[in-house]
Amino acid sequence: MSIETEHLKKILTKDQISTQTDILKKYGGDWLGLYEPAPSLVLFPKSRQNIEDIVKWALEFNISLVPSGGRTGLSGAAVAQNKEVIISFERMNQILKFNEIEQSLKVQPGVITQSVQEFAQEKALYFPLSFASEGSSQIGGNVATNAGGVHVIRYGSLRKWILGLEVVTGEGHTLSLGRSLIKNVAGYDLMNLFIGSEGTLGLITEITLQLTKKPEPSCVFLFSVPDLSALMKLYHSFKSQLPLIAFEMFTAEAIEYVQNNSSFSFPLKEKSSYYVLAECEQNRQEQALSLFESALENEYIVDGVISESSRQAEELWSFRENISESLSPYSPYKNDISVRISLLPEFLSEMDQTLKKEYPDFTVVWFGHVGDGNLHINILKPENMEKEIFLQKCKTVNDILFSIVNKYGGSISAEHGVGLLKKPYLHYSCSEEELKYMKAIKKIFDPKGLFNPGKIFE
Repeated sequence: MSIETEHLKKILTKDQISTQTDILKKYGGDWLGLYEPAPSLVLFPKSRQNIEDIVKWALEFNISLVPSGGRTGLSGAAVAQNKEVIISFERMNQILKFNEIEQSLKVQPGVITQSVQEFAQEKALYFPLSFASEGSSQIGGNVATNAGGVHVIRYGSLRKWILGLEVVTGEGHTLSLGRSLIKNVAGYDLMNLFIGSEGTLGLITEITLQLTKKPEPSCVFLFSVPDLSALMKLYHSFKSQLPLIAFEMFTAEAIEYVQNNSSFSFPLKEKSSYYVLAECEQNRQEQALSLFESALENEYIVDGVISESSRQAEELWSFRENISESLSPYSPYKNDISVRISLLPEFLSEMDQTLKKEYPDFTVVWFGHVGDGNLHINILKPENMEKEIFLQKCKTVNDILFSIVNKYGGSISAEHGVGLLKKPYLHYSCSEEELKYMKAIKKIFDPKGLFNPGKIFE
């Protein structure tokens, strides 16, 4: 037993420390699955005091710490490759306080995202963050990546719904940021620095979330769209006249993989290369139907269906939400990019041509949140191709793809974070001056570089 571990036993109980091989493997990686985990320990703190003590211990022995939430990330940000110590937040999973007047909720970082949604429902309120992994992801990880999801077009990303954070810095200091105030311009906004920082600045120990009123019942449309030009015309038609809740796009290839893993039959008779799922409030259904008919007349769509019950709405959503799961057996290489919505038509066209040219032997499946300019590109590994050869081919095309993203003033990482996967390409979205300031900020909050080393930048 090392002297470091002996000291650790003075601040944590035996059941909060694990060196078991299966535990190390389980908590050392994320859903991406491209990096081999190799942590030295997994720790399970239960309180802020535990976190403060762990950080002071790490400072004393110069030990690197990697925070771990639900491990649903897709950028390698939660991977421990070099004998780091994993800090799992799954036992810091308490809902701490609900403020009925302010409609705010204070939680620990290990609370599952879906649990926050369900608590809000019990209070006749709503928490608008929604995505496929909400049943597994933890709210602390959502904050660390400024999670978006399918309702960003209506509600914005998670940043908009955070009132306060409690964090422990790389010097073992606890900061209470934001003060749960709606208005607060007393100095620099340090709270927002931690949102989306991927665990590189500090460890989040408490989060205060803003809840909102429950939305009206909604209706869901599924359309087949002839081409990318029609897709954007359809978006403009609906967005300009309806307060959309969601506007999602996916390709025919995506539907094919979902259908192979689903018991639902596809409801559209007229097939196409692209499909759109749109959601709006049910009290706007008559107006939406009028836009539907107009889109048919203008040939923006070739077929469509509207949900007639909540069950059917769930079935229509399943064709979008189950895409990632249906692709996972093929070890996809994922890119998660965004551009301004007004530039999407030109960008989509150029990107589509590039993917077909550069990946002639690969199956490429893409889908996205058209309403916020975010696209997810999945390159599927051929069954007989070695993993390393596949990855190298994908990385070669990254520079071409990200050059196009840069040309349109976009981002190489829309919502999955940078982590390890996007680190070599950050210069396509951030200037040298921006990176210099980011590294300086990291040095202030984490002077010894203990937190999540090697993520975002060296």
